[in-house]
Amino acid sequence: MAKTVTPDAIAIMRSNPSPDSSADVPEIVVQVLDLKSTGSRSRFMFTANDGKMKLKGILPSNVESEILSGSIQNLGLMRILDYTLNDIPNKSDKYLVVNKCEAVSPALEMEVKSDVGDPDSGILLKLKQENQVRTAAGVPLKPKQEMVAKSAAQIVHEQHRNMAPAARLAMTRRVHPLVSLNPYQGSWTIKVRVTSKGSMRTYRNTKGEGCVFNVELTDEDGTQIQATMFNQAAKKFFDKLEMGKVYYISKGTLKVANKQFKTVQNDYEMTLNENSEVEEASNEASFVPETKFTFVPIDMLGPHVNGKELVDVIGVVQRVSPTMSIRRKSNNEIIPKRDITIADETKKTVVVSLWNELATTVGQELLDSADQSPIVAIKSLKVGDFQGVSLSTVNNSIVKVNPETPEAKKLRSWFDSEGKASSMDSVGSGIMASSRNGSRSMYSDRVFVSHFTSNPSLGEDKPAFFSVRAYVSFIKPDQTMWYRACKTCNKKVTEAIGSGYWCEGCQKNDEGCSLRYIMVVKVSDPSGEVWLSAFNEEAEHIIGCPADELNLLKSQENEENPYQLKLKQAIWVPHLFRVSVAQHEYMSEKRQRITVRGVAPVDFAAESRFLLEEISKQKASQ
Repeated sequence: MAKTVTPDAIAIMRSNPSPDSSADVPEIVVQVLDLKSTGSRSRFMFTANDGKMKLKGILPSNVESEILSGSIQNLGLMRILDYTLNDIPNKSDKYLVVNKCEAVSPALEMEVKSDVGDPDSGILLKLKQENQVRTAAGVPLKPKQEMVAKSAAQIVHEQHRNMAPAARLAMTRRVHPLVSLNPYQGSWTIKVRVTSKGSMRTYRNTKGEGCVFNVELTDEDGTQIQATMFNQAAKKFFDKLEMGKVYYISKGTLKVANKQFKTVQNDYEMTLNENSEVEEASNEASFVPETKFTFVPIDMLGPHVNGKELVDVIGVVQRVSPTMSIRRKSNNEIIPKRDITIADETKKTVVVSLWNELATTVGQELLDSADQSPIVAIKSLKVGDFQGVSLSTVNNSIVKVNPETPEAKKLRSWFDSEGKASSMDSVGSGIMASSRNGSRSMYSDRVFVSHFTSNPSLGEDKPAFFSVRAYVSFIKPDQTMWYRACKTCNKKVTEAIGSGYWCEGCQKNDEGCSLRYIMVVKVSDPSGEVWLSAFNEEAEHIIGCPADELNLLKSQENEENPYQLKLKQAIWVPHLFRVSVAQHEYMSEKRQRITVRGVAPVDFAAESRFLLEEISKQKASQ
């Protein structure tokens, strides 16, 4: 059987760059050339070839399996069932966005080229295995009947006539997938579900007062986009757009997303104005969008600290705290909060704070099943710097418990075979305080100890962060070095009447407790010495053991005094410290408090490079 491309397929698409519906798309078969991955979101670039003309384009993500299996491949033939031609900025050419397609033939012998002198030669190109009449058990097989050439109008008419009335009605509305939209596109219509809705907010600027609200929209493929409405448009659509409902939306505008206010993974954001059209898809089959995750390993959260971008994580639940009531400073509103600790294959843990409804619903579900170590996949988390690195849910966060995904199955397999018995460390241990650009290096803002002692007003307005290389020169052995902490929430506990320990935060009595460091150490460098406050994770790096173990050594009374020996071993050891400097009031007097936020051993190779760079800077400034 001969496999062919559609003559003048590119010209046909150029003449109708945006068909109103799939029924308006005639028979279009092209040859696939230069097929390659874009490197993101499972998208693939290619060049469409009809023998006379070529057109660059992009394939939808749902054909990835066909490409990987070889159904769609270079030099193969593909039928385009739905498409859009977009303008390329500053160029007169178009760009083909394929919304739906199917494989026609595997790779041909060569690129299809049409002979201009003979329109019937060159368009037909037979596969190698079809050059001869095929036989089965010596019996010649009758070749299939050649396709009768039909005009585009005939094909459309036949397709439309064979459809059921409901199908014909659905085909009249051309719906674009969100992934195909861009600011340079003409008219479009999308079918999306409202997956997050913000509250109406007022603002004031040089132009006066106004109101604004935004929603997050998700299509059937799971692609998301943020849509914002101002003033009259906000008033028009605020009540109309309801959480969880599906709508047809058209006549909006797109622009490059502002990363500072970006809440979804999309390069563009949408604005709806008074003339935009929003119609509820009430009488048609709706859909539940697939939640797409872009997971960040726990040990790679550092660069995202205090950043504007939200992250997705997946992990095995290690601990779940009871619900806590937190009073919001802005309006004194009391809101529920629950902390969970998760771990992944990097053998790092991180605390995730669940807020509002997530704390009372999903959080309770996790508490009830905590002994089974459930897996959670969480979308849209804010990365903070509490205890080095911490995660917190926002209004549009989504939590999936034990999701049926390849990542979850892989994590479960690792945890059951290896992770359950592995030693886990907090990802915040050694992670430094951060700036707007993410986690800071131990070599950023490097100062000497004298910088603190000679500037007593440091941290007066807000905490200041620095790095310092110093030796631990003294640890007072008779200081209060730890406190009794709740095993669930780490808050201080008191001895209960009778037996056990009472936690005010968890509102419960427990038979045991854990010890957590709260201590001060003196550090020195060539410029001087200063006292630093160190808490549990950082103090463990300095002392070299947990507080429970040090307490056990302290209780052993013998001539060697292992407690004193352990403290002595921690002295005159060099460390890289990341510290915060803030002012606090004590006895009606303001004092400087320097707190250790991160501790790391000295990497002498990196330290040498840093010193050489500093020497080069000094020479250049002379």
